[in-house]
Amino acid sequence: MHVTSLPRLVIEPAVRTALAEDLGMAGDVTSAAVIPEDHMSTVVMAARQPGVVAGLDAATLAFELVDPAISVSRHIREGAPVGPGDVIATISGPSRGILTGERTALNFLSHLSGIATVTGSIVEAVVGSGAAVACTRKTTPGLRALEKYAVRAGGGMNHRFALNDAMLIKDNHIVVAGSVREALRRAKAAAGHMLKIEIEVDTLEQLREVMDEGVDAVLLDNMNPHQLREAVGIVAGRAITEASGRITPQTARDIAGSGVDLISVGWITHSAPILDIGLDYRD
Repeated sequence: MHVTSLPRLVIEPAVRTALAEDLGMAGDVTSAAVIPEDHMSTVVMAARQPGVVAGLDAATLAFELVDPAISVSRHIREGAPVGPGDVIATISGPSRGILTGERTALNFLSHLSGIATVTGSIVEAVVGSGAAVACTRKTTPGLRALEKYAVRAGGGMNHRFALNDAMLIKDNHIVVAGSVREALRRAKAAAGHMLKIEIEVDTLEQLREVMDEGVDAVLLDNMNPHQLREAVGIVAGRAITEASGRITPQTARDIAGSGVDLISVGWITHSAPILDIGLDYRD
């Protein structure tokens, strides 16, 4: 799928931080000792398992920041599927710089492609249901924009990026406020006309209270498909319905079949396995 790239100013701070962490105070002492300064190489980044590619901008920037003389030619677009052995990009230039930037580039590319891959597996599971798949704020500190981008590359959509994007009243907010109704009333009194309000409910009784008050969206937490179908009926199109709670590619289809508008999944960012990608010299 086509996905709009992130601006360089968003990507660069994360890549610079990662390179600084890897280079330390003395730089790549191994490459400096072993590789002649004038040695040039051409290598490829290739997939070692099937998946969906994301993070090429970050990987490319890692090489460019190490040595501007390094060039990266892409053969796979962001959001595209790959299989074992598929060449994603060719990297040419000074060998020292290529080997210095290798791990940082692959860390970003493998991690973000892993997120895109698992997102795609859930998106595929719910095709035709009308439900969208979204991530959450359960992201790696400092990498939220990149990880949420990878979700989009995998065919998903983004939930709020930060606490100021929208009001999401969770169970602990309700406990402190004293009730669902009171939490909603306080939120509505404080929200401006551009700020949407969503509230989490654990039971159908809570949902009925919410709908009596009115809200933009309801988060239906840890409900089974039968409960979700009943919840969708209660809402009756008056709010966006979001299902959440331990959703997997195996359970997603039944959950989507309940008629919810949105399925949100935290683990696609916080626990996605990497996509195995290597940097290889090839004849």
